[in-house]
Amino acid sequence: MEINDAEKNRRKSNVALLSVISNSSLVILKLVVGMLIGSVSVISEAIHSGVDLLAAIIALFAVKKSGKPADENHPFGHGKVENVSGTVEALLIFLAAGWIIFEAVKKLKNPQPMDDAWLGVAVMLISVMANIFVSKNLFKVGKETDSIALMADAWHLRTDVYTSLGVFGGLAIIFAGGLILPGVDLRWVDPMAAIGVALLIIRAAYHLTVESARDLVDVGLPPEELDDVRRHISVFAPTIRGFHRLRTRKAGSSRFVEFHIRVDASMSVDESHRIADMITCSIKQHYPGTTVTIHIEPCNCALAKEGSCGCLLSDHEKKDLKGNISEV
Repeated sequence: MEINDAEKNRRKSNVALLSVISNSSLVILKLVVGMLIGSVSVISEAIHSGVDLLAAIIALFAVKKSGKPADENHPFGHGKVENVSGTVEALLIFLAAGWIIFEAVKKLKNPQPMDDAWLGVAVMLISVMANIFVSKNLFKVGKETDSIALMADAWHLRTDVYTSLGVFGGLAIIFAGGLILPGVDLRWVDPMAAIGVALLIIRAAYHLTVESARDLVDVGLPPEELDDVRRHISVFAPTIRGFHRLRTRKAGSSRFVEFHIRVDASMSVDESHRIADMITCSIKQHYPGTTVTIHIEPCNCALAKEGSCGCLLSDHEKKDLKGNISEV
């Protein structure tokens, strides 16, 4: 069931706020425990959650801003705010990863004893459960509302789940080793776990940068979406004798589609306008919120038979979605 814009914006804001609250709590908890037991991996996780908190705040701002309607200064809406926020979030993750590696290397060179490793194990377990719950909600609402900002935030937290599990495992080894093999030095496990966290963060940041920055440079819609648009146009053949100059782009969750269609030169303005409205409605039903711009051109081959006029869509072109753009 399609949801209206007001309900969509409300759900986006609510789940973004949930992420802010969750990350705030985890930052405090991890930082306190990390400093208490002297664990660089737990402190690195606190920094990671701190970046997630900043990302969640940016996402909350982005979904509120992007939900505003178009105005005089922003005639195409505010959708790209989400893409900007996703790019900023990715850059912040790169910086956090660099700091974590720096601190971990220092800890490898000058290892420090760790007390009460079980506290770190407990806080990592809490972090994993909290982030699984929040990220699932972010993914769900992000996919339903096509929000790049929420999806970016969700990927942040999903990455945090994996890194927390890595730190959990490292601390568990230290804790168990202290009980079973008290003479073995396992202090190196903690900074190595932190470096593993940083490498996973860098990988996630790279993918997020590609995903969020793509729409900032007006890359066209993905091939499967382009095929859908072509399909919605070509079903109106032979009333529509051809179409060309198909251009698409995306800003946040908003899509923009424009193309030229060719119709019988004797068709009335009223009829051609009605056909354009029908095509627009068909595309919008499949991709809600899409702005469709159609330019109508006359096809002067009124007496032409199928295949004898470059304007017409042939049977082969109707079957082959990739071949139904008239280049005439």
